[in-house]
Amino acid sequence: MQINKKTRFQLQLQKYIFIVLLLSIVAMLGWLSTQHSTQFDWTTNARNSLSQSSVALLKTLPDPVVVNVYVKKDPGIHQAVEEILNRYKRVKSNFEFRLINPDIDIEQARQDEISAYGQIIIKYQGRKETITSLSEQTISSALLRLSRNTARNVVFLSGHGERDPASGDNRGYSTLAAQLNSNGFAVTRLSLLEKAIAATTRVLVIAAPAKNLLAGEITHITNYIDNGGNLLWLADPGDLAGLDATGKQLGVVLQPGMVVDNNLNLRTTLQIENPAVIPVLEYFPHAITKGINYNTLFPMARGVGFSDNDSQHWQHSDLFRSFEQSWTETGDINKNIVFNPADGDIAGPITLGMALERDRPGTDDKTTRQRAVVIGDSDFLANAYIGTGANLSLGMNIFNWLAGDDSLIAVESKSAPDTRLNLDDRSIMLIGFGFFIVIPVVLLLAGFIIWFKRRKR
Repeated sequence: MQINKKTRFQLQLQKYIFIVLLLSIVAMLGWLSTQHSTQFDWTTNARNSLSQSSVALLKTLPDPVVVNVYVKKDPGIHQAVEEILNRYKRVKSNFEFRLINPDIDIEQARQDEISAYGQIIIKYQGRKETITSLSEQTISSALLRLSRNTARNVVFLSGHGERDPASGDNRGYSTLAAQLNSNGFAVTRLSLLEKAIAATTRVLVIAAPAKNLLAGEITHITNYIDNGGNLLWLADPGDLAGLDATGKQLGVVLQPGMVVDNNLNLRTTLQIENPAVIPVLEYFPHAITKGINYNTLFPMARGVGFSDNDSQHWQHSDLFRSFEQSWTETGDINKNIVFNPADGDIAGPITLGMALERDRPGTDDKTTRQRAVVIGDSDFLANAYIGTGANLSLGMNIFNWLAGDDSLIAVESKSAPDTRLNLDDRSIMLIGFGFFIVIPVVLLLAGFIIWFKRRKR
């Protein structure tokens, strides 16, 4: 091809047009990247994204959410705050947040009653919550509390040796009470000798009374259930403390004896010494068990069944059960335990928890239903065991379901198993051999071949 002046001009023109188009495309892509963002979370458990429970919660909030974060001007802190809050904004378009320096915007800080750096104000429908920790658990819990425009009163029956929500000892329920309070419930104790069950009670909790209730107290509980009240009954093995009538009212049968599992391999794997500490890995489909994907522990539990003679129109659902190797032991578990049907032992698997539901009596309202949960153990929510496995998550799901918040479950912290690389000795040896021997030898050989070829020229 002969290049003349005209051809040279055309080639130069094509080159300049290509450069202009390339720069224009780069500039346009840069502008688009500032207007739109797309992220992909490839981490294990998607720990850099919101959990499904937080996403479900945001979908229940139609009105705008405003978050004011009071921090000093620090680029590192600002970037960390924006990274977390942008996760919420990507799900909810009317989720707005501001980073405010309280030393500069003094008036706004005074309106939000700020007393220290790091305080975060979350506002929704004229109500506000103040938090000091910026994590998904604290933010979603605050949003959950703000979403509840009516009180969720959880009343624990007291006066008969029941589990105490104010007690911090191993048998107490103080950890559970703190979690309930942080999730928008109001926890109180009630002695039926002092006053009746209030109409504003959302959930009544009967947690393993040690002494018999009086006839008048039983009448209060009966009336509460007849009037459509929601109930959580935790019944340990042994005497029912006068609550036999409540069992008949709910149509449930609490089996005698204690559930045991003498599977030595299982107990060794889970490091459980007592055969009466029952691990549960099998859950039936239900809103309460949704999202529970690992084991729970039930120490000193009894079986729960449903009566065929129920005339109260309850619909029952089994929640979870023990392994097939388990059974209900009616003898002394401190001795050598052996399954013996002749002594009244019941073969496993044994149902340990049951949910009941029916239309509210005396009303035509079909939007809300009366609910009850009966579990043959109260230890699993005690301070000594609530942190074991998924016990806490299961407990919070129970209270949310009883309160009618089916879509609101506990926000679990996400583990990060992919941040640590575990290698056995063989893998380490192979990697070391590759880096310290194979790669250097390959490089030396390549260098020698190049040198040899050039020398021959």
